[in-house]
Amino acid sequence: MDFKHILHKIGEYLKTFWAWLKPYLSRFHQWRKRIWKKYQVNKIILLLGLTVVLVTSIYLFYLAKTQNVGMLKDGLEMRTVIYDKSDQEAGMFHGQKGTVVTLDQVSPHVVDALVSTEDRRFYTHNGYDIKGILRAVVGRVTSGRITGGGSTITQQLAKNAYLTLDQTLTRKARELFLSIEIEKKYSKDEILEMYLNNIYMANGVWGIEDASHRYFAKPAADLTKDEAAVLVGMLKGPEIYNPIDHYDNAIARRDVVFDSMVANEKMDETEAAQLKQAPLYISDNYQVSTDSYRYPYYFDEVLREAEAKAKISPEDLQNKGYKVYTYLDQNYQQGMDTSFQNDYLFPGNAPSDNAMVQGASIAVNPKTGGVEAVVGGRGEKTVLGLNRATQSRLSPGSTMKPLAVYTPALEAGYTADSILKDEKLSYYDVENYDKIYRGDVPLHLALEQSLNASAVWLFHEVGIDTGAKKVEKFGISLVKEDHYHGLALGGMTKGTSPMKMANAYAVFANEGKQMPARFIRKIEDASGAIVYENEHPREKSVTSKKIANDMTSMLQGVFTNGTGVSAQPYGYNMAGKTGTTENIAAAGSSKDQWIIGYTPDVVIATWMGFDESGPDHYLTGSSGQILSQLFKDQAERILPNSPGTQFDVGNVNTESEGLLSESELEDLENQLKEGADYWGDKIKEGAGKVKDKVSNWWNSVKDNW
Repeated sequence: MDFKHILHKIGEYLKTFWAWLKPYLSRFHQWRKRIWKKYQVNKIILLLGLTVVLVTSIYLFYLAKTQNVGMLKDGLEMRTVIYDKSDQEAGMFHGQKGTVVTLDQVSPHVVDALVSTEDRRFYTHNGYDIKGILRAVVGRVTSGRITGGGSTITQQLAKNAYLTLDQTLTRKARELFLSIEIEKKYSKDEILEMYLNNIYMANGVWGIEDASHRYFAKPAADLTKDEAAVLVGMLKGPEIYNPIDHYDNAIARRDVVFDSMVANEKMDETEAAQLKQAPLYISDNYQVSTDSYRYPYYFDEVLREAEAKAKISPEDLQNKGYKVYTYLDQNYQQGMDTSFQNDYLFPGNAPSDNAMVQGASIAVNPKTGGVEAVVGGRGEKTVLGLNRATQSRLSPGSTMKPLAVYTPALEAGYTADSILKDEKLSYYDVENYDKIYRGDVPLHLALEQSLNASAVWLFHEVGIDTGAKKVEKFGISLVKEDHYHGLALGGMTKGTSPMKMANAYAVFANEGKQMPARFIRKIEDASGAIVYENEHPREKSVTSKKIANDMTSMLQGVFTNGTGVSAQPYGYNMAGKTGTTENIAAAGSSKDQWIIGYTPDVVIATWMGFDESGPDHYLTGSSGQILSQLFKDQAERILPNSPGTQFDVGNVNTESEGLLSESELEDLENQLKEGADYWGDKIKEGAGKVKDKVSNWWNSVKDNW
């Protein structure tokens, strides 16, 4: 194949095509010039460009003005303080803050090194450096990105306080306008002071004072020239220029700072040469203070709620000197913490892999909805780690029965004396904890003894959709698949949290009304201005006062006569419910154990179980047998610090009419042991509710669910 011939042919073709196209292009060019000149396109483009610059400048000026630069110093120096429900200080967020010092408490060598290295015209400019700006623009044009550098100390302060670290022209422009505002408000010494107190210095240290102790075991006022040069040199990259982790890098960077100081006439070449040859001694006496993060699970939830509700990021809340007023009761919290620190209240770790039995608990004020104490787990705790009391999705077991079954049943006309069927069902496979069906039982007894078959029977009678809708009205989220008979026993696709369950039971303690559960009352910024308030949210009616009181009357029986007897705190009257879910991987064992108890003053919801259940991760017994000791311990620590308000209604058992004889009690006991229909005809004949003697007998019955 003759390639030269082919290339020649292609060349001839292109010449012919160009000869044909050229006249058309010439005519188009003449037409374009006429149109361009006629409509003065050059002026239009120039006008549009100037308009864009003007609008952008106005926008950036507006952003700078709305940043409340006047609060910058207070926001950087003040720590965010958390207050409890009585407005007493409960702790504070350290965040990205070190020990604050004034400029006269900082060695002048630090200032000389900083200005020489970072911003030699610091004392003469108004917050920006034209040469630096031009350098940034040229970098954008030549490399397609901002290459860094060129920012004044004031601009760096603005960036650290208000902006992200993105290297973009937009950020640089905002940085410029903010720095101008900062220079208007603060003196040069104040700017240096704010900058030095808020720089990150690696190894978990913020600010020049703490860095001095971290690397040289001395206050910033005593730093020598070479030590000051090392710390200032770290600003370019604290993680790679700190002398603990990268000694050689730190020495090399120190020498660069010396050269800058010589060029800025802050030291002579002879002194610089001598210091470059001198050894550098590292010493550390920095002490980390963690005492102020006193209640980690509670404070974590404050951070989360502030972000979700007040739109204040965790970083800002920790660093900008806010005052956060919460519903925390420090006595409740300390009592709950103490209980969870007592390992003897928990089963031992799993023998196969030493996995720890976990637990979570939360205390909610039923009248306000305020969370007064919370513990989200056992063992090692990390900031903003998993809080099982608020974030877990757990099966609630039989604690669901009062919400899905018994409340809608009372609303439908059933009473505490109504007779329920406790028998094998044709439409759902269910059995009681002890494998015994009791035939006909009164509603209140089925509730306090947590009978499964009668609960599912009643749920079926009331209507699955009716019960499910009531659960959602209590604030428990369901999905379509949850609308089935198993919901009566706590069967849920996604589960729920102790916090939501506590808030649901708060309805019974608050006359049928519900306040949203929350941690924060209000937030003030560093100036004292209220930026978020949620002390008086809208109250929701879930059920009537009568139904709530009737439920409380029956739920008291759980603690005096039923499955929660072992959890009853000494000297106090509580109402509530126990719950246990089955571990299908280990026959006869449980996966989740719950106890929810309340008084008119506080609702306590407690859960125990493994994070991951399995053949080797299970609990033995029921919540009334295992979890009861933990619940009782914390309740006996919390309730003495509560107002001690008594229920308006009595226990359904002590208010019963009619008295069964001792022989009748013996017959009932025999029927229970034999699995017979132990209530049977006695109830049908109008024996009524069981009185004090029944209470004495039931107290001897073994906890079974």
